[in-house]
Amino acid sequence: EAPSSSSPNMPTKWDAPNYFYFLLLIPLMMMGYSFLLVWKSNAKKRFGSPVLLEALAPRHSAFKTHLKFGVLLLGISALILAMVNPKMGTELETVKREGVDLVFAVDVSKSMLAEDIAPNRLEKAKRLVSETINKLSGDRVGIIAYAASAVPQLPITTDYESAKMFLQALNTNMLSSQGTAIAEAIELSKTYFDNENQTNRVLCIFSDGEDHEEGGELAAKTAAEEGITIFTFALGTEKGDVIPIKRNGVTSTFKKDAEGEVVITRMNTTILKEVAENTNGIFLLGDNTSEVVAAITNRLLEMDKAEFEAKQFVRFKDQYQWLLAIGLFLICLDLFLLDRKTKWIRNLNLFNDK
Repeated sequence: EAPSSSSPNMPTKWDAPNYFYFLLLIPLMMMGYSFLLVWKSNAKKRFGSPVLLEALAPRHSAFKTHLKFGVLLLGISALILAMVNPKMGTELETVKREGVDLVFAVDVSKSMLAEDIAPNRLEKAKRLVSETINKLSGDRVGIIAYAASAVPQLPITTDYESAKMFLQALNTNMLSSQGTAIAEAIELSKTYFDNENQTNRVLCIFSDGEDHEEGGELAAKTAAEEGITIFTFALGTEKGDVIPIKRNGVTSTFKKDAEGEVVITRMNTTILKEVAENTNGIFLLGDNTSEVVAAITNRLLEMDKAEFEAKQFVRFKDQYQWLLAIGLFLICLDLFLLDRKTKWIRNLNLFNDK
């Protein structure tokens, strides 16, 4: 494990942000203080002239009265912030990890909406990826979405929670052009892997196999030459199913072709098997979640784990004690701060407070 290093851009967390509402007391106290000043001013006018009042209380300082109230407000504000308890990240630790670089390529073409595998092909693929991520430890993951083209969704990372968040956001409306370009997904995956860290490289493709583009087998061969192993998982059935078009979660019609005929989409395992075979990978049907997850994790365990660095915030420290000390100091200062004129300040007459 590498030593920790400090960073100027450390994050801050609030332990109990609900206490921020107590800061509303500050403007209320200021309003009350203003009303009190007006009331006192009116009362003094009824009691006597300003000259007479000055003669009766020659050492009274209006400025120090305001100062005492200001100090009290600052003290209460500091105590409220202490209750919120800000926690500041103080160290950025560089952690050495060992693992495999694993990229998930998920087919988001419209055919993945077919419900011949519950709840539908796309949701089943997302569940397979999510369950696989839950079993990982120390491996880096990335996510690609593809249809007629491939687009990056999440760069390679060890942040599994972010990976699952991006995974759940995948949908068939992400790409306007439809189709299934496995070759593009394979080519894009090459940009995910770090050439400096010679980790084992794995690409997991989840698709119904309806590849409308050519070049998938050739792309797999070039990927194998670069040390990339491809696992493929077929979703759907050979019998196939219609593609529902839903509104507000209810099926309103089914996808039709140019001739107006309802489209039947069928799982095609041919290209998926060829891609896996050309990279010494594995091919499985995606209907059994536990079987797929076990196949991936067992194969990863057999691979050599390469060491790489992953940076993450690891230490947050409570800061409430500083605010508590400041708040108590200011309140104590307010208690001992008299509203009488200080002799040497009076001589300086900084505030024309005669």
